Amino acid sequence: MISIENDFLKVIINFKGAELSSLFNKLNGIEHLWQADPSVWGFHAPNLFPIVGSCIDNEIMIDGEKYPLKRHGFARHSQFTVLESTSTRAKLLLKYSESTLLVFPYQFAFEVIYELRDSELHVLYHVINLDDHTMHFSIGAHPAFNVPFFEQENYSDYYLEFPDDEILEQHLLNSDGYFTGKTKNLVTVLNRIDLQPNLFKSDALVFKNLISRKVFIKNHKTSNFISISFPDFNSLGIWAPVGASFICIEPWLGYADNEGEIKEFSQKEGILSLESSESFKAEFIIGVY
Repeated sequence: MISIENDFLKVIINFKGAELSSLFNKLNGIEHLWQADPSVWGFHAPNLFPIVGSCIDNEIMIDGEKYPLKRHGFARHSQFTVLESTSTRAKLLLKYSESTLLVFPYQFAFEVIYELRDSELHVLYHVINLDDHTMHFSIGAHPAFNVPFFEQENYSDYYLEFPDDEILEQHLLNSDGYFTGKTKNLVTVLNRIDLQPNLFKSDALVFKNLISRKVFIKNHKTSNFISISFPDFNSLGIWAPVGASFICIEPWLGYADNEGEIKEFSQKEGILSLESSESFKAEFIIGVY
């Protein structure tokens, strides 16, 4: 593991998956990141690459050939190497290998860069196409934040708040994690989603058409809050297991498959494309206040 810190925050990053595994508030002694209890959900904040969500039969099809690729991709299970490490910044790398080429037939470099700036943690994804032809991929984040922040509080004391006026059109998933093609509007007051134990009984809330590029985790009892800004991401997933004491805020560029619809990988909804030698960057920012 590798750590970075400043006067406000201490962050620990695991080499496996380049996964953020601790976001510790030094001002009040609070750990804000879920600590991966395997009996509930055994991750902290996986990085999703080269797919987001589930593909039908855990396969993708590229140039007519099928490749096995499990939910959310292989990056979260892969060992990254450290390219750079200072007191407040760390850069980790996953590069293509014989094993990745068996499931994702592109030569790539995937960098995850963490940088502390006062009470904010900036997370930058940098994807480079090292191949001699166009590469297609998706990418996303999946950080889980402890809720409540303090022992004397309850999960239902908390809510999510969007800064812009939103019609929260929820895209529905079936029991296998594929989109059904159906939507419904989530009714809110003051652009807030109240956190309740059964909020995710039908799986994640997925919003593909948000105006906001920021969401706040707030509560009714204290002024402490977390913001997650995602200026470079089009969509947002929000999820937790029923009854769990955390909330996942997931900026996405890409989606799970639609049920009953097997498409060429390059034609998947939300897919990104990179020409040979080109690179792509996307950033999200976690603020602790």
